[in-house]
Amino acid sequence: MEKLIQITSGRGPLECQWVVAKVLKVFLEEAKHNNIDYEIIHRENGDENLTLKSVTLLLKVKNLDEFLKTWLGSICWTGKSTFRKLHKRSNWFIGVFELEGLEKTNFNEKDIQFQTTRSQGSGGQNVNKVETAVRATHVPTGQSVFVQDSRSQLENKKLSIIRLKEKVLEQNIINLQKQMQETWNNHLQVQRGDPIRTFSGTDFKKNYQEKSFKKQRNVLKNELKNYKNDLN
Repeated sequence: MEKLIQITSGRGPLECQWVVAKVLKVFLEEAKHNNIDYEIIHRENGDENLTLKSVTLLLKVKNLDEFLKTWLGSICWTGKSTFRKLHKRSNWFIGVFELEGLEKTNFNEKDIQFQTTRSQGSGGQNVNKVETAVRATHVPTGQSVFVQDSRSQLENKKLSIIRLKEKVLEQNIINLQKQMQETWNNHLQVQRGDPIRTFSGTDFKKNYQEKSFKKQRNVLKNELKNYKNDLN
């Protein structure tokens, strides 16, 4: 099973872009813990370093439904702005959505059609008597490349496969970005209230543990004080 998931700040401010980056880290950690393979298809950087406006992932596993039940919806982060210290707002919302109907084009060498011809020089003149140049066409997408780098037809064929794959995948990403933009427009207004998850604190840790021993020292001081009073 494969699903495309988008984590987006919608029209949210810089703080929401920061939350997207933090949530992405938690999301990927849980995906790894659940043995879910993932691939980051597209990311739109935020307005500041270490922030993201949106990120789209391709998840691969037999059963994703249980995992996604705990993620799909609005996500709330409660805390003071990391960019505007005096800002009164304390709740920041982002969204996690499934992008339905978007398919990733798979590249298969069996779908390539090859044509050989003589290499051409300047002005279109044939420079070889032997057909060493190769034109490779990816039939499903219609993308094609022409390679005449080498005097060996076999080498040109190998190069054409590499370049054609890059071209097909590049076009695939462009198409995905266009479709994702249309879908993203539907989620510009991230729903607030009743979030599927809530985070707090700048470290995004579920259970915060105080690292200092201040509390323990105070307890010991009080116990020592009480002990001295008892002696008196």
